[in-house]
Amino acid sequence: MAQKGWHLFTALLLLHGVKGSLIKLRNGGYEDVVIGIHPSIPESGRIISSIKEMFEEASSYLYGASQRRFYFRTIKIVIPSTWASKPEYKRTTRESYEHADIIVAEPFQKYGDEPYTLQYGGCGQKGRYIHFTPDFLTDNYFLSVYGSRGKILVHEWAHLRWGVFDEYNYDAPFYSIGRRKIEATRCSASITGLYRFITRGDRTRRCRIERQTELYEPGCLFFPHKKQISLASIMFMQSLSSISQFCDKSNHNLMAPNMQNKMCSYKSTWEVITSSADFASSRPLGAPPPDPVIHLMKMQERALCLVLDASAAMGRDSRLGRMNQAAKLFLLQIIEKGSWVGIVTFNTKANIKARLQQVVNDNVRESLTSSLPNTATGDSNICEGVTSGFQIFTGKYPNSEGCEIVLLTNGEGTDISPCLSQIQNSGAIIHTIAFGSAASNDLEMLADMTGGMTFYATDSLSSNGLIDAFSKISSGSGDITQQSIQLESKAEDITSMRLLDGIFTIDKTVGSDTFFLITWSSSTSPPEISLKDPGGRKYENNDFIIENSNIRTARLKIPGTAKTGEWAYSIKNNDTAPQAISITVTTRAASATVPPVTVKSYMSNTNNTFPNPTIIYAEVTQGFLPIIGAIVMATVESTTGYLVELELLDDGAGADIIKNDGIYSRYFIAYSDNGRYSIKVSVQGQGKTPRRNRRPAMYISGYVDATGAVVLNPPRPVINDTTPTPGLGNFARVVSGADRYEIKVSSNPLDLVEINFPSATSLDTSDLIPEFSGVKQTFRYKPDDLTKENGTLLYFAIRAIDENNNIGEVSNIARATLLLRAAPPTPTSSRASVIIVCVAVLCVIAGITLYVLHKWKKSRRESVDSIDQTASSQNVN
Repeated sequence: MAQKGWHLFTALLLLHGVKGSLIKLRNGGYEDVVIGIHPSIPESGRIISSIKEMFEEASSYLYGASQRRFYFRTIKIVIPSTWASKPEYKRTTRESYEHADIIVAEPFQKYGDEPYTLQYGGCGQKGRYIHFTPDFLTDNYFLSVYGSRGKILVHEWAHLRWGVFDEYNYDAPFYSIGRRKIEATRCSASITGLYRFITRGDRTRRCRIERQTELYEPGCLFFPHKKQISLASIMFMQSLSSISQFCDKSNHNLMAPNMQNKMCSYKSTWEVITSSADFASSRPLGAPPPDPVIHLMKMQERALCLVLDASAAMGRDSRLGRMNQAAKLFLLQIIEKGSWVGIVTFNTKANIKARLQQVVNDNVRESLTSSLPNTATGDSNICEGVTSGFQIFTGKYPNSEGCEIVLLTNGEGTDISPCLSQIQNSGAIIHTIAFGSAASNDLEMLADMTGGMTFYATDSLSSNGLIDAFSKISSGSGDITQQSIQLESKAEDITSMRLLDGIFTIDKTVGSDTFFLITWSSSTSPPEISLKDPGGRKYENNDFIIENSNIRTARLKIPGTAKTGEWAYSIKNNDTAPQAISITVTTRAASATVPPVTVKSYMSNTNNTFPNPTIIYAEVTQGFLPIIGAIVMATVESTTGYLVELELLDDGAGADIIKNDGIYSRYFIAYSDNGRYSIKVSVQGQGKTPRRNRRPAMYISGYVDATGAVVLNPPRPVINDTTPTPGLGNFARVVSGADRYEIKVSSNPLDLVEINFPSATSLDTSDLIPEFSGVKQTFRYKPDDLTKENGTLLYFAIRAIDENNNIGEVSNIARATLLLRAAPPTPTSSRASVIIVCVAVLCVIAGITLYVLHKWKKSRRESVDSIDQTASSQNVN
């Protein structure tokens, strides 16, 4: 059945540390922190001045908060190419907006100016980036509700660099510690304040306690005293003047229902920081550090060289033809207009096929494709190819700093050590595509050391991995309107007279410069092509430009903006023998003012080895607006051609840390062998509504002054999350191999951490039959020895065990609160008396993070990544 809705594809980019971050820590000083300004931001000296002042304050504050271990040494601000040039601006080298640690960009649809850090991973894992808006940096109004910008930066830096989480919770601002004993979710618990409800006229009253929940009514706020004795914590309310420390083991609030406790197994933020690699490689500094050095660097025109392997090994398995098919797509469609492009081929020696040419029209693009190699002979010498690429750059520029190389090679038996020093000193960025199972592992090292991307494509003719890889190599400028977006990518082995067919959707945010590329593997004549647009117009072979040489491609560009709606295609193999047929559809944004729906995919590990789990991530957004309810499928292909398809989830369980934030993820451990894996992510949507679910810094609603009066700040802006977006279709799930669960309970959460879990109290789970990943299950538990007090807290954790007794990690720890409710008075005689009926309802939703380790022979067909458990207990007396 055809699937409707918008449809996006992306090849997988390996996640190196922090998305290609250039940050280095040397003697306690963070160097090369990159701040990228989006090209749509108007030129503003105030933004630059504010960034400088923010880092100067933050460096000193960080030094004290880290107990004299860390500070900011060098900062690089990436100025967009849309701003005027100035003498003080240096040329960017490996810095870019796309790989910045901190981005300055408008919120999507005035979505609010709340600063936040995008975090993919779990406790202790680095985040992706910090997002500040121009208004946040230039409007002093925000100082009253968030505190100084330097303090905010340190709060967000702890998210980004050390993987800690917030110690407040907008969704659970209060918790009960006993009957009519309610506390604000905070750390430390020694921060004092008043609980007040704002009424008309900006008046306040005491908050009321709801009988059903034994918590304060919705709308109740915690107003801290402006003057505090407590020094912690920065991850709760850094705006208070006394706050200068992170919560540590001595003052950490174990009771608070916040993300820090949930994600970090009730460890304090300082315990997580002291467990980091940064802390292990540092020591207290002897003297206060100097102010950070700020460098201003301007994005320049893109200069890129294709360095393509033309050795004898590329003549096997149709590699040369497939490489040329993918490179042709890149030259004709992917590389942005205005870029400078050159081509080098290499075997034993290198051959400069095309010096830098600026892509100003289609004639230049066609001219460049004529320089692709036609023959494959000799050995492979990567150093020859790369150093010739440097020569192309120095023919136009003083050096190769900031220039890019796309290195595609089978890499068999190649030694790159002779040119490593030259590569390191070049300042160039090298993206690598490993083609075939024998490609050298040094390719990933090259990309990692130069800030490039790395991809892998198999030799399978029915795989579109090589084209997918080229489709992802776009500019790092941040201008999404100039970047190519992949709508369809499909390749199959088609028998004689059979069809490769399908339907995809062009939504209203895209359609400009829409391009179709069809390839086939062996026939001397092209397949029969039929393409129909939403208006019923048909495109057939005579509408395509067909090259039936070694390249074997048919291509079509739709003039203007392609029609929105469903497009249908069918491609018939007219040959007498089976052959691989593929279709790729790319497009660009329809408008410069409306961002398209896009998907970015990442992987937690660069090298995949059983039984270590890998997490696959897909970030689905429109601008900065997360898209929820999408169907996100990852297809994983090993070097041997073994395929696994699994659905990525945004449900807050397993590898996914926050529900409905537009980040879909899944553990993958179904390894068929160690080494490289090619992964493609497909996204489909249909009429769902996007919502914001980032975790912004704490908005301070007001404070209690020295007289005891509540001083109000303006109310937190209400976010409008009703904007419709294009939508989605159906999908199939992937089964998991868990054999049984082990659930344990305690009144102390520390009893359930990994080291103490075996000795904690076990629950009888013999009737609980494991389901496949993603299914919610109900487990009923009656605690016979429970202390019958209102507000009693119980903690639960779970882990899975497979049929071979391989044990998964302990999940996050879920909490339940016992609530005792009294029935209304019932008269039994002339004297009124009250019969109290106590009914406790425990309801725990535990977002479980676990994976099961399989024996090698089981890993080919089974994988477990996460289980979302619902545990409930009713009618406890």
